[in-house]
Amino acid sequence: MLAIEDNPLNSELVRLLLEAAGHSVEVVPSGAAFRACLTERRVPDIVLMDILLPDADGLQLLVELRAHPAWTHLPVVAVTAQALAGDATRLRRAGFLEVITKPIDTRRFVDQVEGLAAVRK
Repeated sequence: MLAIEDNPLNSELVRLLLEAAGHSVEVVPSGAAFRACLTERRVPDIVLMDILLPDADGLQLLVELRAHPAWTHLPVVAVTAQALAGDATRLRRAGFLEVITKPIDTRRFVDQVEGLAAVRK
C-alpha cells in the first residue's frame, strides 16, 4: 500500500493502523516523492492520496499516475479533509475510486482500505 500524506500525524496514524492489520505500507510526504515512486518497479495494491499537498494537487497526481501503464488499473482513494457538499462526487468523477474523509474513522479505516484494495478499475 502506498499513502501520499504530508501531515506527520496523519501519516503515522495511517501507517500504524494498516501495519497493525498486517499490511506493508509506504508513506511518502509529497508530490515529488510520489513521482519518484512512479518510476520504481514496485507497484502497490492501492494508493491512498491526500488531495491538498504543499507541492502538488492530488487531481494532477492522479492524472500522472494513470499515465503509467503499470499503475493504470490501481485503485486510488482520495483521503482528504475536503468534505463540503459535492466534493466526494467531484473527486469520484475525476477518477478516484472512493473518498475517505479526515479525520479518519479509526474503527472503520482498515476495513475500508482492504475492501477498496480488492477493487481494480
